[in-house]
Amino acid sequence: MEEEQTGQSIVILITRNGMGHAEPALQQQLIEKYLTLLDENNLLPAAICLYADGVKLAVDGSPVLAQLKSLQAKGVHVILCSTCLNYFGLSERVRVGIVGGMGDIITAQWRADKVITL
Repeated sequence: MEEEQTGQSIVILITRNGMGHAEPALQQQLIEKYLTLLDENNLLPAAICLYADGVKLAVDGSPVLAQLKSLQAKGVHVILCSTCLNYFGLSERVRVGIVGGMGDIITAQWRADKVITL
């Protein structure tokens, strides 16, 4: 994979407990591959915002905790929707990221040069 250095601020929005519209196992394989490639190739967005079912990727038992932790360690802000965590009863199971609100997600979007929704 070839890196492109644009200097743009990119925010990735993840709203599903995986990636794409497919069987759950395939969705999880796809998001794992996507985040692994971002990490391995140092394609670092300014932030990854998880909301709706996406918050399930940041709790214990998630197949992508290692990737999210590695990206966070490299300076990527991982922002979790507190409303969504509370709705699913997952607040106590968070293992990566910062718990914020929709205001934090909106701020990240407005500061970004580009927003990618998965």
